[in-house]
Amino acid sequence: MLAKRIIPCLDVRDGKVTKGVKFAGNADIGDPVAMARYYYEQGADELVFYDITASNERRAIMLEVVSNVAREIFIPFSVGGGLRTLADMRAVLLAGAEKVSIDSGAVRNPRIIAEGARAFGSQCIVLSMQVRKTAVRPGLESGYEVVIDGGRVFTGRDALEWAREGVSLGAGEIVINSIDRDGTKAGYDLEITRLISEAVPVPIVASGGAGAPEHLREAFTAGAADAAIVASIVHYGEYPIPELKRYLKSAGIEVRDAIAL
Repeated sequence: MLAKRIIPCLDVRDGKVTKGVKFAGNADIGDPVAMARYYYEQGADELVFYDITASNERRAIMLEVVSNVAREIFIPFSVGGGLRTLADMRAVLLAGAEKVSIDSGAVRNPRIIAEGARAFGSQCIVLSMQVRKTAVRPGLESGYEVVIDGGRVFTGRDALEWAREGVSLGAGEIVINSIDRDGTKAGYDLEITRLISEAVPVPIVASGGAGAPEHLREAFTAGAADAAIVASIVHYGEYPIPELKRYLKSAGIEVRDAIAL
């Protein structure tokens, strides 16, 4: 059995890590470089960095911050926000990321998934999806709609069908960002996580809603996720990563031990 992964998320705005609820009301909470190093030393399995306003502001990602973070950690590092072209992806990878996370740009131009997979390999291409639960209707059979630009624009795309399309184009991993659960600490959206996990043959990462160790266990079992993104639960020191891993091991979930520095 492959070990489940715990992935701290650094949402970055104007060079600072920020956190909100349901993609709104964000407050700055720290320096991304220092926080990345801290989570690496705590035993994080990977790290994800999102420049959360790059897509909406139609600008390039902050490569200097990406490069500074990459110098401080020696675990897989995924970067997203404002990536629209092959050149954008290449720049992020050259800055030190192992994976590129594409979201709004892929919805607008799905061919970028295939182009990235051909150029860099599917293992580098993460399809990140912002989703909201709406209602089952024609064209939206899962009842979950894809949203872009930081939760601002509804696309009419069905989340389950978009996941299937993304994988067929070459995405090697999918992150499901539940806007409804983001920052609420009410637990992950297990329904859409399992729906997509059962529909595609690539690793699935649950994101949005972690508030207690039990929520990660549920994501890995009931949600069938391969990894879970955490933010508030670790940013505010409520449950350090070693504590989360001890709990998961006691619950019979396979996780990697903390690294020896």
